[in-house]
Amino acid sequence: MTIAEIKEQLKRKAVVFNTGGKHPTNELLESWIGNVKWKSPEEDLPVDMDGKGMLPIATVFLKGLPYRPEHLHKVELITIFMSGKFWNKLITDDLSQWFCIRTYKTLDGLVPCEHKPIMKPFPLTPQLVENEYPMWDGGGIPLRIGKMINKMEEEDGIDYYEDIFEDNNSQHKIGGYPAFCQAGAWYGEDYPFVMQISSDVKASFNIVHDGSFYFYYNSKKDDWKVHCDFY
Repeated sequence: MTIAEIKEQLKRKAVVFNTGGKHPTNELLESWIGNVKWKSPEEDLPVDMDGKGMLPIATVFLKGLPYRPEHLHKVELITIFMSGKFWNKLITDDLSQWFCIRTYKTLDGLVPCEHKPIMKPFPLTPQLVENEYPMWDGGGIPLRIGKMINKMEEEDGIDYYEDIFEDNNSQHKIGGYPAFCQAGAWYGEDYPFVMQISSDVKASFNIVHDGSFYFYYNSKKDDWKVHCDFY
């Protein structure tokens, strides 16, 4: 297998979200960091295991995006809430029990809502990225291809980051690969990585120390797993 063939097999598309830079419309299809803007009429603010109201983190519309991962192809909107107790649970392997992640397969019937923010809310502007690659030490590289790259590094003197890797965006995004701060986390083929929410200076949102949340989704079960890391 050539370097070009390896690059083609590893390359993924992603949609990254740029914070601000536009006047908010508060209309359908406008994604947000720092607030949840839409809900079904029967839904209330979710509560955590202690009965405390959860904190709005993001509104992410997939409908209308130039790309969405295969496992999210039936999802048109994702809203994310977090328990205030999350910060005491950072060593847990899967943090999903401290999150409420709502998926909507249609936008019909949704109504606007407003929750008290924990950060400065901003609309997000989507941008298509064609060339995301996995971090070498963060997982995401199939074992067979990883062995080929190791062999090429030993025998041909190539370097993964110089000869294969092109980009991995650390901002909010749908698709692509997780931009880990530390060693990666994976939950098996049934829970592929689909989304990342990161620390955001403009929104005054710091995940411990310039960290990120990584979201993995089982579309058959409509079930999520969540990982967090930071510097």
